[in-house]
Amino acid sequence: MQIISHIGRMSVLFRLRSILPSRTKQLFAVMFRRNAHQKIVSGTENCSKPPSRGLVLGVYSDEHDRYESGLLTPAAAKYNEYYTNGTLLDLLHIAGPMPKRGEARIFYNLEPTYSAVAVCGLGSECLGYDPVEKQDISKEAIRIAAATGCQELQKLDTNRIYVEDMGHAESAAEGAHMGMWVNQEMRNVDRRVFIPQLQLYYEPALSCDSNGWRIGLAKAEAQNLARLLQESPANRMTPTTFAQNVVQILCNSGVNVEVKVRSWAESQGMTSFLTVAKGSCEPPIFLELSYYGTNPKERPIVLIGQGNTYDSGGISAKKLHALRDMRGDMAGAACIVATCRAIAALKLPVNIRALIPLCEHMIGCNAMKPGDVVKVKNGKSIEVVDADYEGPLVLVDALLYAENFGPKYIVDVSTISDHVLETFGKVCSAVFTNSEDLWQRIKNASVHTGDRVWRLPLWDYFTQQMCSVQHVDVQNFGRGVGGESCKAAAFLREFLPCGEWMHIDAYNVMTTKGIDFPYLRRGMAGRPTRTLIEFIAQACCPNKCN
Repeated sequence: MQIISHIGRMSVLFRLRSILPSRTKQLFAVMFRRNAHQKIVSGTENCSKPPSRGLVLGVYSDEHDRYESGLLTPAAAKYNEYYTNGTLLDLLHIAGPMPKRGEARIFYNLEPTYSAVAVCGLGSECLGYDPVEKQDISKEAIRIAAATGCQELQKLDTNRIYVEDMGHAESAAEGAHMGMWVNQEMRNVDRRVFIPQLQLYYEPALSCDSNGWRIGLAKAEAQNLARLLQESPANRMTPTTFAQNVVQILCNSGVNVEVKVRSWAESQGMTSFLTVAKGSCEPPIFLELSYYGTNPKERPIVLIGQGNTYDSGGISAKKLHALRDMRGDMAGAACIVATCRAIAALKLPVNIRALIPLCEHMIGCNAMKPGDVVKVKNGKSIEVVDADYEGPLVLVDALLYAENFGPKYIVDVSTISDHVLETFGKVCSAVFTNSEDLWQRIKNASVHTGDRVWRLPLWDYFTQQMCSVQHVDVQNFGRGVGGESCKAAAFLREFLPCGEWMHIDAYNVMTTKGIDFPYLRRGMAGRPTRTLIEFIAQACCPNKCN
């Protein structure tokens, strides 16, 4: 049957040769002789052997012109000329229209070094920053191309994949490594997807940005770490096991980890955090991470991550469809842990203090109830109007505790309000800040990473809605219809000790369906980890070349 199928292919080749130009006929003749010898003489032996080395290259083209001849990137052009004697480009023309962004063409056995070559579309060569989209389109095209090429070669069980920089090595590394990541920790080893080794491909005659590749790798690994933590089932990622994992992850990274238990939180007067935790039999944990990359006397940046390892909604129970992804409600905590590891790996000259309150929000005999009133360390009283709005309550005590470190500024990441999903879909995180400088910096960072943010208002109008009653100082839900994410930010501002502060609500970007970004497979997204890393990196390395 195999020989018959090969004969069928030969007859097709002969018919094609009769209608193609002379250069193409010569090309087919070479292909025919080589492929006929390899496939018919060697039989199934070669067919069953997966490619050992793959190569990902890029091509520019006008996506609106189907007759566009395409322009190979410098590295691809060198490979085409020196290794394949022009065969790669000729075959690319024969294969149909040039690949668009998110598309790839695979070619086999062009030369002995690489058994499979993926040529990926980068769109127009003139792409750059789009002021309307608030995104560097060219860098995003590189991420998509690198991920697409690697995923296509991964299907062939390629052992090692070399990726060219496509004009920006950092973006290529991000797309390739994030695109390869698969959540399969709980899957049987025999049924796991094969993960190839990834390396930067370079031509000796061209410049090689190995440092950019290293930076992109650190960012991609950080986001993949956040995804891994988020994906872990809640029964295997309790506050205690989360803390144990963080100790193991950061033990040799240069980040110090302090694990504080319930008695310590009680001694610090963390009544709001403990009120949320008391409905679960799992004990709460408070993590304090510290990294010193510069003079220890310099004031640190304080990062706070909401760490609800599961959110049932408490007494105000969630519906089934809303419960399915609640293992990822510690997205803020995962993002902060991953950011700290990346900062240490990149040896950034900055001091970081990260605070992560960890607990489960469950329905229990001791769970907080609507109408309960909690008094916190700064003397203000909080009424629990809706037990399902526990996110701000978890962060209150961490904000108050941050005052002990005299921070330069405070950044908290949480998944507080599902209303940001209705507003933005999966496209960007919501940002609230009392500092124009912090907003400009996080916006610039998001342009570079492609993981966008959008600023929402911190108006006194929302504060009045949260502080409108006479019997307590503030409510966790407030009056009025709509604006829940804005009201949650206004609530947090009531407990801000002092200085500059930024609140990132990442509820809507917690998960992805695998189509929002081709380099993120379906599941937990790990966002906005890379944007937060870039935000801090640009602050302490202002001359960093993007």
